[in-house]
Amino acid sequence: MVRIEEDPLGKKEIPEDAYYGIQTQRALENFPVSGLKVHPAMIRAYVMIKKAACLTNMELGQLDKKKGDAIVNACNEILDGKFQDQFVVDVYQAGAGTSFNMNVNEVIANRALEILGEKKGKYEIIGPNDHVNMAQSSNDTFPSAMCLSILFRIPKLLETLESLADAFEKKGKEFRDIVKSGRTHLQDAVPITLGQEFYAYASAIRRCTDRIKEKSKDLEEIALGGTAVGTGLNSHPKYRTLVIEKLREMTALDLRPARDPREGLQSFSSAVAFSGSLRDLAIELTRIANDLRLLSSGPVTGLAEITLPPVQPGSSIMPGKVNPVMAECLNMVAFQIIGNDLTVSLAEQAGQIDLNVFAPVINHNLHFSIDLLVNYLPVFEKKCVRGITANVEKCSLYLEKNPSLATALTPYIGYMKAAEVAKEALREGKSVIEVVVEKGLMKRDEVLKIFEEKLRGPLK
Repeated sequence: MVRIEEDPLGKKEIPEDAYYGIQTQRALENFPVSGLKVHPAMIRAYVMIKKAACLTNMELGQLDKKKGDAIVNACNEILDGKFQDQFVVDVYQAGAGTSFNMNVNEVIANRALEILGEKKGKYEIIGPNDHVNMAQSSNDTFPSAMCLSILFRIPKLLETLESLADAFEKKGKEFRDIVKSGRTHLQDAVPITLGQEFYAYASAIRRCTDRIKEKSKDLEEIALGGTAVGTGLNSHPKYRTLVIEKLREMTALDLRPARDPREGLQSFSSAVAFSGSLRDLAIELTRIANDLRLLSSGPVTGLAEITLPPVQPGSSIMPGKVNPVMAECLNMVAFQIIGNDLTVSLAEQAGQIDLNVFAPVINHNLHFSIDLLVNYLPVFEKKCVRGITANVEKCSLYLEKNPSLATALTPYIGYMKAAEVAKEALREGKSVIEVVVEKGLMKRDEVLKIFEEKLRGPLK
C-alpha cells in the first residue's frame, strides 16, 4: 500500500505505513551511500529543537495551539523512543543536512496528523515546512542539533576517560617501588620507577580530558534562530532568544545564543576545536599503547618489563604465542579518530561565503569518534590495563647493568670520570658499582647509599 505525496519537483509514491514523506523518499533514492544512519543522539537533539521551536511559536502567537499541541505530543513520543526506525536518511546526504531536517519534519508532521485523527500526508493541515519547520532552516537547526547531540554525550565520555586514568594511576601505586632503567631515544637512561611511568600515563589522559571539557564549552553557543543565513528571516523578533531559553530548560545545558549567528552558520570552528581535542587524546592513547607494546615485548627477546593479560591466541601458526592485541586495537581506534579529525578539518575549510554545507559529515565523524572511545576504552581498561603485571626480576636485571647509573655519581666524581665509568661498565659487561669501586673512586657503601637516596624519586 502506498500514498501519493507532492513537492515542488512533482509526485511520488510513499509506503503507506511510513511516517517520513516525499522529501525523505527522494533522499533515500539520491543518497544510498553508506547504509549508516544519523546517530540517535542527533535524532534526540533535533526533535528537542522542533519541540522548543513549536512551543516558542505558539507562545508568540505564530502557531495555532491545536496544531502546536499535536506537534509537541508527536515530539514527546519520539523522545520517548518511538518511531526511531523512521529516521532513514544516510549520514552522507544533501549539504547542510536538509535531507535529515526534512526527515524529522515529515515524521513529526505525519504523527501529529494522526494525533488529530487525520491521515498521513495531509500537509495542508499540519505541514513539515509550514508548521514543524516554522521559523527554522536546515542551516541553523542542523548545526545547533549537532552541538546539542555532542553535549549530550560529553558526561559519558568524561566518565570513561576518568576511569581509564584511575586505572593507570592504580597501577602507578602498585608499581611504585619497582625501580627500572629509564629510556630516552630508545637507549638506556637514568633510572625511573615503573610506577612513575604509569602515573605519567594517567596524567596524560587527564590533561586530554581537561582539554575536551574546555573545548566542549564552546558547543554551548548555538546559532539557532539564525534561519537561512544568520539574519533570522521569517522568524519573530523575540524567537531567537525565547527558543534557546526553552531549549536550555529542556536540556539542562548552559546554552546561549551565538554571539554572531552569521558566523555561526559560516563557521563550525567550535566543532573543529572539539574534534581537535579528540584527536589530541587519540595521539596520546596511541603513544601509550605503543609504550605498552614495547614494555611487554618478548617474552624472551624483547624488553618484557611488564606482562599484558593474555586474551586470545596470538597466532594461527605459532603455538603458544600471545600478542598485545588490546593495545593494537587501541592503536587502530586512535588512527581512525585522527582520520575523522582530518575529515572534520577539511569539511570546515570547505565552507563558502554565508554557509558551510558540510555539517552532516562533521556531525557523523564527531559521533563516530566518541562511539569508538566510549565503546572500546572500558574494554581496554578491563582486559588490559587492570591486569598488567610487572616483571620485577627483568627490571632489576636491566637496571643493574645500565651504564647510565653513573649519572647519579657525577656530583661526586665529575662528569668526565662518570663517563669513563659508564664506558668501561658497558665494555666489560660490569655494573657501574663494580667499576667505581675497582677504580677506587668511591666505596661500595657510599655508592649504594647514593643510589638508594636518588633512584627512588617522587611518585608524581
